[in-house]
Amino acid sequence: MEWIALASILVFPVFLYGFKMGALKAFNLTALVFGVLAAYIAITTDSRWWAIIMFDFFLILILSGYPVAFSFAGTGILFGAIGLYTGLFPFARLGLLQNRWFGSMSDFTLLAVPFFVFMGAIFEKSGLAERLLTTIGILLGPMKGGLALTVVIVGTLLAAATGVVAATVIVMGILSLPIMLRYGYDHELATGIITASGTMAQLLPPSLVLVVLSDQVGISVGDLFLGALIPGLILSGLYAAYVIVIAQLYPHKAPPLPLEARDVHGTALAMQVLTAVVPPLLLIFTVLGSIFFGIATPTEAGAVGAAGASILALFNRNLSWDVIKRAARQTANITALVLMILFCSTFFGLIFDQLGGQLLAKTWLTGLPGGFWAFVIIANIAIFLLGINLEFLEISFIAMPIFVPAARELGVDLVWFSVMMAINLNMAFISPPVGFSLFYLQSVAPEEVETASIHKGAIPFMFLQGAALLIVMIFPGTVTWLIDVAGV
Repeated sequence: MEWIALASILVFPVFLYGFKMGALKAFNLTALVFGVLAAYIAITTDSRWWAIIMFDFFLILILSGYPVAFSFAGTGILFGAIGLYTGLFPFARLGLLQNRWFGSMSDFTLLAVPFFVFMGAIFEKSGLAERLLTTIGILLGPMKGGLALTVVIVGTLLAAATGVVAATVIVMGILSLPIMLRYGYDHELATGIITASGTMAQLLPPSLVLVVLSDQVGISVGDLFLGALIPGLILSGLYAAYVIVIAQLYPHKAPPLPLEARDVHGTALAMQVLTAVVPPLLLIFTVLGSIFFGIATPTEAGAVGAAGASILALFNRNLSWDVIKRAARQTANITALVLMILFCSTFFGLIFDQLGGQLLAKTWLTGLPGGFWAFVIIANIAIFLLGINLEFLEISFIAMPIFVPAARELGVDLVWFSVMMAINLNMAFISPPVGFSLFYLQSVAPEEVETASIHKGAIPFMFLQGAALLIVMIFPGTVTWLIDVAGV
C-alpha cells in the first residue's frame, strides 16, 4: 500500500498543474482514483475486507425490513459464491456446514422452547392470566397505586410463566389497561408500568431469550436461569418502589380502587385466591424449582409446565379444543421461527468465519483501550442500539457469535455477560420511538390512549432498567451468588 500513497502524492500536482484543475477538484479526483484502487487491492488480497462488506450488506438488508432468516441465508449464499470464485476459501470448507447444523439440532436444550411457549400460550388463552390479575387486583385495590402494583406482580408471574414478551404485554394491555383508565389512572403511568412489567418476560426464567442465549453462548441454561432470577426480581422491585412513590406523591395519578369495585370479600375472596392465585404460583415454583435444584433438566421441566398449565385450565373449565389449537399454532409459529433463523444464521456464520470475520472482530474487541471494561461497555451500547430496531432472536444470532469469543479471551463471566445483555434488551424493547413493546401495547390500547402517552410513559422505566443494569454490572454477585450456592 505504500507505493499507492507515494503515487497519489506524485499524481496530485499532475492534476493540479498539468490539467489546470482547481486545488479542491484535483484533491477530490486524486482521492477518488487512488481510494478505489486501494480498496480493490485490499479486497482482492485480504478476505477480511469481504467479511466487513458481508456484515454491512447483511445489516442493510435487515434494517430495510427484509426477513432476518432470508437475510442470513441470502447474504451467506452471495458471499459464499464470491469466496469460492475468488479462491478465498476452498469448496471443501462448506462440508463443515452439515456438522454445524447437526450440532445445533442435537442440542437437547432447544426442546425447551416449544414446551415453555405452549405453557405460556395456555396461560394466555385459557383465562388463567385474567383470573390471576383480577384476584390480585381485588386484594391490593384498597392501596394507593394498588392496580399498578397488581400489574407489577402479575407481570412478574406471567413473565415466569410465558417467557414471551409479546404475549405478556398484549395480555396485560387487554386485561388491565381499560380497568386502570376507568378508575382514573394517569395514562403515562398506566401504559409505562404495563410495557415495563410485560417486557420482564425477556429476563425472568424460563425466558425464551435465556434459552436461545444459552445455545448461542454455550453455557448451561440452568445456570443462566439461576443467574437471571435475582436481577429480574431487582427490576420488579424497582418498578414496585417507583409505583409506591408516585402514588404517595401524586395520589390523583394512581388512586385506590373504589369500594364498589371490590365486590368479593371474606370467605369468597379467600376461595378465589386459593383457586386463581395459588395453583399458578405452585406450578411456576415447581417448574423453576425443579431446574434450580437439579431435579429436572429445563426441557423436562418445560414439559411438566406445559402439562401442568393444561391441567389447571381443565380444572377451571377453560380448556377446549379451540384453546389447544390456538396455543399449538402459536407454539409452532415461534418454534419454526427460532429453528429457521438458527439454520440460516449457522450458514451465515460459517461463511463469515471462513472470510476471517470472526478473527477480525475478536482482534478488534480484545484490543480496545481499557480492555475488560471497554469491551463490556461497547457490547452493552451495541446491544442496546441493535435492540431498538431488532427482535431478541435476531440479536442473539447476530451479535453473540461476534462478542462471545472476545469475552472468553478477556475472561468475562459468560453468565454475567448474558444476563447484562438480557437487561439491555429489556431497555431497548421499551425505548421510544420504535421499541417493540410500545407497538405491542399500542395495538390493543383503547382509542383514548394517545401514542405519545405510551412513549412518554416508558421513559421513567427505561431509567429504572438502566439502574438495574448498573447494579448488575457493578455487583456481579447479583448474578453469580445463586449459581455458587447451588453448586455447593
